Amino acid sequence: MARLTMWRGSSCILSLLVVMCVGASAARSAPEESLAAANGTCRSRVEPFGYGCEEHTVTTQDGYILSLQRITSDRSGESATGGGGKVPVLLQHGLMMDGMTWLMNSPNESLGYILADNGYDVWIANTRGTVYSLGHTSLSSSDPAYWNWSWDELASNDLSAMLQYAYDHSSQQKVHYVGHSLGTLIALAALSDQQQHVSMLRSAGLLSPIAFLNKVSSPLALAAADVFLAEALYWLGIDEFDPTGTAVHGLLTDICKLPGVNCYDLMSSFTGDNCCLDNSSVQTFLAHEPQASSTKNMVHLAQMIRRGIIAKYDYGDASDNIKYYGQATPPVYNVSAIPDDFPLFLSSGGKDSLSDVQDVRRLEQALKSHDSDTLTVQYLADYAHADFVLAGNAKERVYGPLMAFFRLQDK
Repeated sequence: MARLTMWRGSSCILSLLVVMCVGASAARSAPEESLAAANGTCRSRVEPFGYGCEEHTVTTQDGYILSLQRITSDRSGESATGGGGKVPVLLQHGLMMDGMTWLMNSPNESLGYILADNGYDVWIANTRGTVYSLGHTSLSSSDPAYWNWSWDELASNDLSAMLQYAYDHSSQQKVHYVGHSLGTLIALAALSDQQQHVSMLRSAGLLSPIAFLNKVSSPLALAAADVFLAEALYWLGIDEFDPTGTAVHGLLTDICKLPGVNCYDLMSSFTGDNCCLDNSSVQTFLAHEPQASSTKNMVHLAQMIRRGIIAKYDYGDASDNIKYYGQATPPVYNVSAIPDDFPLFLSSGGKDSLSDVQDVRRLEQALKSHDSDTLTVQYLADYAHADFVLAGNAKERVYGPLMAFFRLQDK
Protein backbone atom coordinates (compact mmCIF):
# COMPACT_ATOMS: atom_id res chain seq x y z
CA MET A 1 0.00 0.00 0.00
CA ALA A 2 2.87 2.39 0.76
CA ARG A 3 4.32 1.83 -2.71
CA LEU A 4 0.91 2.34 -4.31
CA THR A 5 0.55 5.59 -2.41
CA MET A 6 4.01 6.66 -3.61
CA TRP A 7 3.00 5.82 -7.18
CA ARG A 8 -0.15 7.91 -6.96
CA GLY A 9 1.63 10.80 -5.31
CA SER A 10 4.47 10.76 -7.82
CA SER A 11 2.00 10.54 -10.68
CA CYS A 12 0.18 13.63 -9.43
CA ILE A 13 3.42 15.54 -8.93
CA LEU A 14 4.61 14.48 -12.37
CA SER A 15 1.39 15.73 -13.95
CA LEU A 16 1.67 19.01 -12.06
CA LEU A 17 5.30 19.40 -13.11
CA VAL A 18 4.42 18.86 -16.76
CA VAL A 19 1.53 21.31 -16.50
CA MET A 20 3.72 23.99 -14.99
CA CYS A 21 6.97 23.60 -16.90
CA VAL A 22 5.51 23.17 -20.37
CA GLY A 23 2.05 24.55 -19.77
CA ALA A 24 2.36 26.84 -22.74
CA SER A 25 2.35 23.83 -25.03
CA ALA A 26 -1.39 23.45 -24.52
CA ALA A 27 -1.92 26.02 -27.23
CA ARG A 28 -0.14 23.84 -29.77
CA SER A 29 -2.17 22.70 -32.73
CA ALA A 30 -1.53 18.98 -33.25
CA PRO A 31 -2.29 19.18 -37.01
CA GLU A 32 0.22 22.02 -37.38
CA GLU A 33 2.94 19.95 -35.74
CA SER A 34 2.07 16.92 -37.89
CA LEU A 35 2.25 19.04 -41.03
CA ALA A 36 5.65 20.40 -40.04
CA ALA A 37 6.92 16.89 -39.32
CA ALA A 38 5.66 15.65 -42.69
CA ASN A 39 7.19 18.54 -44.61
CA GLY A 40 10.46 18.64 -42.69
CA THR A 41 12.23 21.70 -41.35
CA CYS A 42 13.56 22.74 -44.76
CA ARG A 43 10.17 22.95 -46.45
CA SER A 44 8.24 24.25 -43.44
CA ARG A 45 10.66 26.84 -42.05
CA VAL A 46 13.77 27.51 -44.14
CA GLU A 47 12.86 27.51 -47.83
CA PRO A 48 9.83 29.83 -47.40
CA PHE A 49 12.28 32.60 -46.44
CA GLY A 50 14.34 32.13 -49.59
CA TYR A 51 17.20 30.02 -48.21
CA GLY A 52 18.49 26.83 -49.82
CA CYS A 53 18.13 23.83 -47.55
CA GLU A 54 18.86 20.10 -47.56
CA GLU A 55 17.51 17.30 -45.37
CA HIS A 56 20.16 14.79 -44.25
CA THR A 57 20.18 11.72 -42.00
CA VAL A 58 22.99 10.10 -40.08
CA THR A 59 22.96 6.82 -38.13
CA THR A 60 24.59 6.62 -34.72
CA GLN A 61 26.76 3.76 -33.51
CA ASP A 62 23.81 2.42 -31.51
CA GLY A 63 21.37 2.56 -34.41
CA TYR A 64 19.46 5.84 -34.01
CA ILE A 65 18.68 7.59 -37.29
CA LEU A 66 19.06 11.32 -36.78
CA SER A 67 17.85 14.21 -38.89
CA LEU A 68 20.18 17.05 -39.89
CA GLN A 69 19.30 20.14 -41.89
CA ARG A 70 21.89 22.02 -43.90
CA ILE A 71 21.21 25.60 -44.96
CA THR A 72 22.92 25.52 -48.34
CA SER A 73 22.57 29.15 -49.38
CA ASP A 74 21.76 32.53 -47.92
CA ARG A 75 18.91 34.74 -49.12
CA SER A 76 21.05 36.05 -51.97
CA GLY A 77 21.43 32.52 -53.29
CA GLU A 78 25.12 32.15 -52.51
CA SER A 79 25.74 28.45 -51.97
CA ALA A 80 27.50 26.79 -49.05
CA THR A 81 28.14 23.67 -51.11
CA GLY A 82 29.50 25.12 -54.33
CA GLY A 83 33.16 24.94 -53.41
CA GLY A 84 33.28 28.30 -51.69
CA GLY A 85 34.99 26.89 -48.62
CA LYS A 86 32.45 28.18 -46.11
CA VAL A 87 33.21 27.35 -42.49
CA PRO A 88 30.70 24.86 -41.00
CA VAL A 89 28.72 25.49 -37.81
CA LEU A 90 26.76 22.75 -36.01
CA LEU A 91 23.79 23.99 -33.94
CA GLN A 92 22.62 21.77 -31.07
CA HIS A 93 19.30 22.35 -29.30
CA GLY A 94 18.46 21.75 -25.65
CA LEU A 95 16.11 19.56 -23.62
CA MET A 96 12.59 19.01 -25.03
CA MET A 97 13.49 21.07 -28.06
CA ASP A 98 14.59 20.24 -31.61
CA GLY A 99 16.42 21.97 -34.45
CA MET A 100 13.60 24.48 -34.85
CA THR A 101 15.15 26.18 -31.81
CA TRP A 102 17.46 28.07 -34.16
CA LEU A 103 14.74 29.18 -36.60
CA MET A 104 11.92 30.40 -34.35
CA ASN A 105 12.13 34.10 -35.12
CA SER A 106 12.47 36.03 -38.37
CA PRO A 107 15.60 35.64 -40.53
CA ASN A 108 16.92 38.86 -39.02
CA GLU A 109 16.60 37.48 -35.49
CA SER A 110 17.27 33.70 -35.60
CA LEU A 111 20.81 32.36 -35.31
CA GLY A 112 20.44 29.74 -38.06
CA TYR A 113 19.57 32.34 -40.68
CA ILE A 114 22.01 34.93 -39.34
CA LEU A 115 24.93 32.51 -39.61
CA ALA A 116 23.95 31.62 -43.19
CA ASP A 117 23.72 35.31 -44.12
CA ASN A 118 27.19 35.82 -42.64
CA GLY A 119 28.79 33.22 -44.84
CA TYR A 120 28.71 30.09 -42.67
CA ASP A 121 27.79 26.56 -43.70
CA VAL A 122 24.97 25.88 -41.22
CA TRP A 123 24.11 22.40 -39.93
CA ILE A 124 21.14 21.97 -37.59
CA ALA A 125 21.04 18.92 -35.30
CA ASN A 126 17.99 16.99 -34.06
CA THR A 127 18.78 14.48 -31.32
CA ARG A 128 17.13 11.10 -30.83
CA GLY A 129 13.53 11.10 -29.64
CA THR A 130 12.56 14.37 -31.33
CA VAL A 131 9.89 14.36 -34.02
CA TYR A 132 12.45 14.44 -36.85
CA SER A 133 14.75 11.80 -35.33
CA LEU A 134 12.48 8.93 -34.30
CA GLY A 135 14.06 6.36 -36.61
CA HIS A 136 16.18 3.39 -35.57
CA THR A 137 17.74 0.53 -37.48
CA SER A 138 15.92 -2.13 -35.43
CA LEU A 139 13.67 -0.48 -32.82
CA SER A 140 10.37 1.35 -32.99
CA SER A 141 9.85 4.46 -30.88
CA SER A 142 6.98 2.54 -29.26
CA ASP A 143 9.49 0.01 -27.87
CA PRO A 144 10.66 0.68 -24.30
CA ALA A 145 14.21 -0.18 -25.39
CA TYR A 146 14.17 2.76 -27.81
CA TRP A 147 14.10 5.15 -24.83
CA ASN A 148 16.92 3.49 -22.91
CA TRP A 149 19.32 6.42 -23.03
CA SER A 150 20.30 9.62 -21.26
CA TRP A 151 22.46 12.57 -22.18
CA ASP A 152 25.49 10.27 -21.88
CA GLU A 153 24.49 8.76 -25.23
CA LEU A 154 23.72 12.18 -26.71
CA ALA A 155 27.32 13.17 -25.93
CA SER A 156 29.02 9.93 -26.92
CA ASN A 157 26.91 8.86 -29.92
CA ASP A 158 24.63 11.59 -31.30
CA LEU A 159 27.14 14.43 -31.17
CA SER A 160 30.00 12.37 -32.55
CA ALA A 161 27.87 11.05 -35.46
CA MET A 162 26.52 14.49 -36.42
CA LEU A 163 29.85 16.22 -36.01
CA GLN A 164 31.64 13.64 -38.14
CA TYR A 165 28.94 13.92 -40.81
CA ALA A 166 29.11 17.71 -40.99
CA TYR A 167 32.92 17.59 -41.01
CA ASP A 168 32.99 15.06 -43.86
CA HIS A 169 30.44 16.96 -45.95
CA SER A 170 32.14 20.32 -45.47
CA SER A 171 35.40 19.33 -47.17
CA GLN A 172 36.78 18.22 -43.78
CA GLN A 173 36.89 21.74 -42.43
CA LYS A 174 36.88 22.09 -38.66
CA VAL A 175 33.43 22.86 -37.27
CA HIS A 176 32.22 25.58 -34.91
CA TYR A 177 29.69 24.24 -32.39
CA VAL A 178 26.84 26.17 -30.77
CA GLY A 179 24.77 24.59 -28.02
CA HIS A 180 21.91 25.86 -25.91
CA SER A 181 21.07 24.46 -22.47
CA LEU A 182 21.40 20.65 -22.61
CA GLY A 183 23.28 21.16 -25.87
CA THR A 184 26.05 22.79 -23.85
CA LEU A 185 26.23 19.89 -21.39
CA ILE A 186 26.56 17.46 -24.30
CA ALA A 187 29.54 19.41 -25.64
CA LEU A 188 31.24 19.76 -22.27
CA ALA A 189 30.87 16.04 -21.59
CA ALA A 190 32.14 15.06 -25.04
CA LEU A 191 35.12 17.40 -24.86
CA SER A 192 35.94 16.18 -21.34
CA ASP A 193 35.65 12.51 -22.17
CA GLN A 194 36.58 12.09 -25.83
CA GLN A 195 39.51 14.08 -27.04
CA GLN A 196 38.98 13.03 -30.67
CA HIS A 197 36.20 15.62 -30.87
CA VAL A 198 38.76 18.38 -30.53
CA SER A 199 40.36 17.44 -33.83
CA MET A 200 37.14 18.22 -35.72
CA LEU A 201 36.13 21.35 -33.81
CA ARG A 202 37.30 24.95 -34.12
CA SER A 203 35.42 26.20 -31.07
CA ALA A 204 32.27 25.84 -28.98
CA GLY A 205 29.74 28.54 -28.20
CA LEU A 206 27.78 27.63 -25.06
CA LEU A 207 24.56 29.63 -24.57
CA SER A 208 22.90 29.36 -21.16
CA PRO A 209 25.46 26.71 -20.18
CA ILE A 210 24.36 23.66 -18.22
CA ALA A 211 27.09 21.85 -16.29
CA PHE A 212 26.74 21.91 -12.51
CA LEU A 213 23.07 21.98 -11.49
CA ASN A 214 22.90 21.90 -7.72
CA LYS A 215 22.11 25.63 -7.45
CA VAL A 216 19.15 25.51 -9.85
CA SER A 217 16.62 28.03 -8.57
CA SER A 218 13.53 26.91 -10.50
CA PRO A 219 11.15 25.31 -7.98
CA LEU A 220 9.74 23.20 -10.81
CA ALA A 221 13.14 21.76 -11.70
CA LEU A 222 13.79 21.10 -8.04
CA ALA A 223 10.43 19.29 -7.83
CA ALA A 224 11.53 17.19 -10.81
CA ALA A 225 14.61 16.10 -8.90
CA ASP A 226 12.33 14.74 -6.20
CA VAL A 227 9.84 13.18 -8.62
CA PHE A 228 12.25 11.20 -10.76
CA LEU A 229 13.32 8.70 -8.11
CA ALA A 230 14.11 5.15 -9.18
CA GLU A 231 11.36 3.47 -7.15
CA ALA A 232 8.68 5.93 -8.25
CA LEU A 233 9.66 5.44 -11.89
CA TYR A 234 9.54 1.68 -11.41
CA TRP A 235 5.89 1.95 -10.45
CA LEU A 236 5.10 4.57 -13.09
CA GLY A 237 6.56 2.47 -15.88
CA ILE A 238 7.32 5.51 -18.03
CA ASP A 239 10.05 5.10 -20.63
CA GLU A 240 9.20 8.02 -22.90
CA PHE A 241 8.65 11.41 -21.29
CA ASP A 242 6.22 13.05 -23.71
CA PRO A 243 4.73 16.31 -22.40
CA THR A 244 2.40 16.50 -25.41
CA GLY A 245 0.74 13.10 -25.06
CA THR A 246 -3.00 13.06 -25.64
CA ALA A 247 -4.05 12.99 -22.00
CA VAL A 248 -1.60 15.69 -20.90
CA HIS A 249 -2.39 17.82 -23.97
CA GLY A 250 -6.10 17.78 -23.11
CA LEU A 251 -5.41 18.63 -19.48
CA LEU A 252 -3.15 21.53 -20.41
CA THR A 253 -5.67 22.87 -22.91
CA ASP A 254 -8.36 22.98 -20.23
CA ILE A 255 -6.05 24.59 -17.68
CA CYS A 256 -4.93 27.28 -20.10
CA LYS A 257 -8.57 28.24 -20.69
CA LEU A 258 -9.17 28.99 -17.01
CA PRO A 259 -9.68 32.68 -16.11
CA GLY A 260 -6.48 34.35 -15.02
CA VAL A 261 -4.20 31.55 -16.24
CA ASN A 262 -1.39 32.87 -18.43
CA CYS A 263 0.46 29.96 -19.99
CA TYR A 264 3.29 32.20 -21.12
CA ASP A 265 3.95 33.04 -17.49
CA LEU A 266 3.98 29.33 -16.65
CA MET A 267 6.82 28.82 -19.11
CA SER A 268 8.70 31.75 -17.62
CA SER A 269 8.23 30.35 -14.13
CA PHE A 270 10.29 27.36 -15.24
CA THR A 271 12.98 29.12 -17.29
CA GLY A 272 13.24 32.36 -15.36
CA ASP A 273 11.83 35.78 -16.22
CA ASN A 274 12.73 36.10 -19.90
CA CYS A 275 13.19 39.76 -20.71
CA CYS A 276 12.89 39.97 -24.43
CA LEU A 277 10.43 37.51 -25.95
CA ASP A 278 7.61 38.81 -28.11
CA ASN A 279 4.27 37.20 -28.82
CA SER A 280 5.14 36.00 -32.34
CA SER A 281 8.22 34.09 -31.18
CA VAL A 282 6.22 32.49 -28.36
CA GLN A 283 3.49 31.44 -30.79
CA THR A 284 6.07 29.89 -33.14
CA PHE A 285 7.52 28.05 -30.16
CA LEU A 286 4.08 26.75 -29.19
CA ALA A 287 3.52 25.40 -32.70
CA HIS A 288 6.57 23.11 -32.56
CA GLU A 289 7.72 22.49 -29.00
CA PRO A 290 8.16 20.83 -26.56
CA GLN A 291 9.55 17.54 -27.85
CA ALA A 292 9.76 14.18 -26.11
CA SER A 293 12.78 12.95 -24.21
CA SER A 294 13.53 9.74 -22.36
CA THR A 295 12.55 9.40 -18.73
CA LYS A 296 16.05 8.03 -18.13
CA ASN A 297 17.41 11.35 -19.35
CA MET A 298 15.18 13.21 -16.90
CA VAL A 299 16.37 10.94 -14.09
CA HIS A 300 19.98 11.66 -15.04
CA LEU A 301 19.41 15.41 -14.86
CA ALA A 302 17.66 14.99 -11.52
CA GLN A 303 20.72 13.10 -10.24
CA MET A 304 22.86 16.10 -11.18
CA ILE A 305 20.60 18.48 -9.28
CA ARG A 306 20.65 16.34 -6.16
CA ARG A 307 24.38 15.54 -6.18
CA GLY A 308 26.04 18.63 -7.58
CA ILE A 309 28.45 16.78 -9.86
CA ILE A 310 28.73 16.02 -13.58
CA ALA A 311 28.80 12.23 -13.80
CA LYS A 312 27.53 9.43 -15.97
CA TYR A 313 24.11 7.94 -15.31
CA ASP A 314 23.86 6.21 -11.92
CA TYR A 315 22.04 2.88 -12.14
CA GLY A 316 21.38 3.06 -8.41
CA ASP A 317 23.10 -0.19 -7.56
CA ALA A 318 26.82 -0.82 -7.19
CA SER A 319 26.68 -4.11 -9.09
CA ASP A 320 24.87 -2.48 -12.03
CA ASN A 321 27.36 0.38 -12.10
CA ILE A 322 30.21 -2.14 -12.07
CA LYS A 323 28.55 -3.95 -14.98
CA TYR A 324 28.43 -0.78 -17.08
CA TYR A 325 31.46 1.15 -15.83
CA GLY A 326 33.72 -1.30 -14.08
CA GLN A 327 33.35 0.60 -10.80
CA ALA A 328 30.74 0.98 -8.07
CA THR A 329 30.02 4.65 -8.78
CA PRO A 330 29.54 6.36 -12.15
CA PRO A 331 32.63 8.01 -13.65
CA VAL A 332 32.78 11.79 -13.28
CA TYR A 333 33.20 14.08 -16.28
CA ASN A 334 36.23 16.26 -15.62
CA VAL A 335 35.53 19.60 -17.30
CA SER A 336 39.03 20.73 -16.37
CA ALA A 337 40.33 18.11 -18.81
CA ILE A 338 39.14 20.16 -21.78
CA PRO A 339 42.35 21.38 -23.45
CA ASP A 340 43.28 24.86 -22.24
CA ASP A 341 43.81 26.08 -25.79
CA PHE A 342 40.39 24.97 -27.03
CA PRO A 343 38.31 28.12 -27.78
CA LEU A 344 35.15 28.46 -25.67
CA PHE A 345 32.46 31.15 -25.61
CA LEU A 346 30.19 31.14 -22.54
CA SER A 347 27.11 33.35 -22.44
CA SER A 348 24.87 33.27 -19.35
CA GLY A 349 21.98 35.28 -17.90
CA GLY A 350 21.34 36.75 -14.50
CA LYS A 351 17.63 35.80 -14.51
CA ASP A 352 18.13 32.20 -15.65
CA SER A 353 16.47 29.71 -13.29
CA LEU A 354 18.05 26.65 -14.91
CA SER A 355 21.56 27.83 -15.69
CA ASP A 356 21.99 29.51 -12.32
CA VAL A 357 24.61 32.22 -11.87
CA GLN A 358 26.35 30.27 -9.09
CA ASP A 359 26.51 27.10 -11.19
CA VAL A 360 27.93 29.01 -14.15
CA ARG A 361 30.56 30.59 -11.93
CA ARG A 362 31.53 27.11 -10.76
CA LEU A 363 31.93 26.06 -14.39
CA GLU A 364 34.11 29.09 -15.06
CA GLN A 365 36.23 28.17 -12.05
CA ALA A 366 36.67 24.64 -13.45
CA LEU A 367 37.96 26.25 -16.65
CA LYS A 368 40.24 28.73 -14.87
CA SER A 369 43.40 27.24 -16.40
CA HIS A 370 42.07 27.99 -19.86
CA ASP A 371 44.15 30.39 -21.92
CA SER A 372 42.87 33.93 -21.52
CA ASP A 373 42.64 34.44 -25.28
CA THR A 374 40.60 31.26 -25.83
CA LEU A 375 37.92 31.68 -23.14
CA THR A 376 35.33 34.41 -23.69
CA VAL A 377 32.74 34.92 -20.93
CA GLN A 378 29.62 37.02 -21.46
CA TYR A 379 27.08 37.86 -18.74
CA LEU A 380 23.69 39.41 -19.49
CA ALA A 381 22.04 40.46 -16.25
CA ASP A 382 18.49 40.63 -17.64
CA TYR A 383 18.52 37.43 -19.73
CA ALA A 384 16.83 34.16 -18.73
CA HIS A 385 16.96 30.69 -20.25
CA ALA A 386 14.77 31.17 -23.34
CA ASP A 387 16.13 34.62 -24.23
CA PHE A 388 19.27 33.08 -25.72
CA VAL A 389 17.29 31.48 -28.55
CA LEU A 390 14.05 33.50 -28.68
CA ALA A 391 14.84 37.09 -27.68
CA GLY A 392 14.22 39.68 -30.38
CA ASN A 393 17.46 41.45 -29.46
CA ALA A 394 19.67 38.33 -29.24
CA LYS A 395 21.26 39.21 -32.59
CA GLU A 396 22.86 42.33 -31.16
CA ARG A 397 23.46 41.10 -27.64
CA VAL A 398 24.52 37.47 -28.12
CA TYR A 399 24.93 36.43 -31.75
CA GLY A 400 27.03 39.41 -32.78
CA PRO A 401 29.64 38.79 -30.05
CA LEU A 402 29.48 35.05 -30.79
CA MET A 403 30.27 35.59 -34.46
CA ALA A 404 33.07 37.99 -33.57
CA PHE A 405 34.48 35.16 -31.45
CA PHE A 406 34.13 32.77 -34.41
CA ARG A 407 35.95 35.19 -36.73
CA LEU A 408 38.95 35.16 -34.41
CA GLN A 409 39.12 31.37 -34.68
CA ASP A 410 38.67 31.47 -38.47
CA LYS A 411 41.89 33.43 -39.03
